[in-house]
Amino acid sequence: MNRTLPAAAAAVLALTSTVWLAGCATTPMPTTELIVADAAVKNASTSTNSANAPAELQLAVSKLALARQAEADKDYERAKWLAEEAQVDAQAADMHAQSTQSRKAAKDSQDAARVLSEELRRNAKPGN
Repeated sequence: MNRTLPAAAAAVLALTSTVWLAGCATTPMPTTELIVADAAVKNASTSTNSANAPAELQLAVSKLALARQAEADKDYERAKWLAEEAQVDAQAADMHAQSTQSRKAAKDSQDAARVLSEELRRNAKPGN
């Protein structure tokens, strides 16, 4: 009787079991990532960001919703990376809105300085 066949079958069974168990050891539920992403999106959900960075904010909101759906579907790996992307997109919305506000404030300051300079020149003319 050939004893190598049962040994080979046992090896295949052991390998299959190992692969199956590794598949069961999936990514843990991304609770922390979802909490952080939720906080970032809530923090970014301001009227200023809605006005100055609507695309970035909408992307963050959408990815957070997709992350929650992936979590509900028990696709924890996808939920984790979507939550991380939602957090980054929320931060991008904040930065974009701040940049837009800073550019507007700089332009307003330049305009005010120009008006003041013109007024000073007018008042400095002889006869005024």
